[in-house]
Amino acid sequence: MRLALDVNCYRDVAANEPRAREAVERAERVYLPFVVLAELRAGFLAGSRGRENERNLNRFLKQPRVRVLLPDEQTTMHYATLQHQLRGQGTPIPTNDIWIAALVVQHGLHLCTRDRHFGHLPQVPRV
Repeated sequence: MRLALDVNCYRDVAANEPRAREAVERAERVYLPFVVLAELRAGFLAGSRGRENERNLNRFLKQPRVRVLLPDEQTTMHYATLQHQLRGQGTPIPTNDIWIAALVVQHGLHLCTRDRHFGHLPQVPRV
């Protein structure tokens, strides 16, 4: 399985939470969407352990199976489709999470998250 991490899943992995750690260990490849990377770094700047958290994140990113996932033009099409779907359903979710979902759909990934609102998008498989 190829796995994308949401912010809360990365934090669970960093905290050595067993279920999240196991999901990452089982994955053949782990992706950190660019939005997740940005949200994590914004949180690090606001916290008291920013340097330590950044070092841990960089160590995580250097693992051979881990990649940062960047958007391209095709991602924007998935984003637009998902946002249209959510608007039509009357189930909006945060903009950054639409970007994450678009990347997951585009690349055929599973998403590790605790956010229930991804359930409004059945085409986004979750673990």
